[in-house]
Amino acid sequence: MSGPSTEQAKGEPAAPLGLYVHVPFCASTCDFCAFYQTQPTAELVRRFLAGVAAESNTIAWTRPVSTVFWGGGTPGLLAPHDLARLAEVVQARCAGAPAEWTVELAPASVNGERLAALRVAGVTRVSMGVQSFQPNLLDALGRAHTREQIFRAYDQVRAAGFPSVNLDLMFALPGQTAEEWAGDVRAAVALAPDHLSTYCLTFEEDTKLWVKLSQGRVKLDPELEADLYEATWAQLAAAGYGQYEVSNFARPGHACRHNLNTWHMQEWVGLGPSAASQQGGWRGANVSDVEQWLADLERGDRLTVDRVAVTPALLAEDALIFGLRMNAGVDLAPWQARAPGAPWPVIEDTLRTLAASDLLVRDGSTVRLTDRGRLLADSVGAEIMTAFEPLAETA
Repeated sequence: MSGPSTEQAKGEPAAPLGLYVHVPFCASTCDFCAFYQTQPTAELVRRFLAGVAAESNTIAWTRPVSTVFWGGGTPGLLAPHDLARLAEVVQARCAGAPAEWTVELAPASVNGERLAALRVAGVTRVSMGVQSFQPNLLDALGRAHTREQIFRAYDQVRAAGFPSVNLDLMFALPGQTAEEWAGDVRAAVALAPDHLSTYCLTFEEDTKLWVKLSQGRVKLDPELEADLYEATWAQLAAAGYGQYEVSNFARPGHACRHNLNTWHMQEWVGLGPSAASQQGGWRGANVSDVEQWLADLERGDRLTVDRVAVTPALLAEDALIFGLRMNAGVDLAPWQARAPGAPWPVIEDTLRTLAASDLLVRDGSTVRLTDRGRLLADSVGAEIMTAFEPLAETA
């Protein structure tokens, strides 16, 4: 099976290539977090940085990197000189400055020295995990920062001169009221970030919150979640933030390009333990264990988890699932031409059913979710996956 071609027609610009680096270090684990992480030591950080450089050298880079994203974990836990070392790996893969370079920071890890190192490296975008401005809710989530640290960190980030700043917020938290959530949104808007990500709390297995849910110590409230979604959309629209994806809002020119490229099923390279990649016709992830990841690298192995061939039909499926979460929707025509083997009659029936249920609208070959559809985006994605199942059964 063949994957997406990296060849470009003569005169056409190269397709975007993203680079994601997973920095797995955290001082403590938040109750809701299911991302791979471990506590840092000086020696482990040294070996991690050497591993990222080694992994980078094993990859067939078909074109320069255009967008970069450092996630975690908490990349901001790295010392300034370690941030500079990691940046050297990125800079070697970019033809000049990348179009966008995002680094996730926790408020408690922000200081002037780290910010200066990131600015010198060429980072253009900081994404700060605020989650809430309410002390009681921060405590319930197991977050290691305070309300005061949020404001201090934000001021430092702005003073450092990063062109774009995002704040992450979470709602439908255990014990959170609608008034508290509206207050969190107001507090975030008052800081005037360029971008806001508002995530509904999800209960991931193997997290402390999942245990609390299974024990009945916290409960789900779908009706409240829907109310908070709609109130958020109205509040942020009134404040001048355009919604471009179910959970993401930006002032003009500040949508996250790295994420957009990923949702449009472009290629990206993942470095580090648990990092996923989609490149050269294959998709897969590194093992979620830093020691095993390093051992795999020594043997010349990577992307050993969930490794699959990226067929045009698989890309079409994911383009629909992720594309429908975006306000712009999905143009089906190019995907139908690119993936004629996909079960399009079944998919069309599913889309008609979704439209009849007021979850989707169609404008020519472009499909978009309605407001109601965006509230039920996960359910819509599950319906799309079911529509593609006939292809999986015959693969």
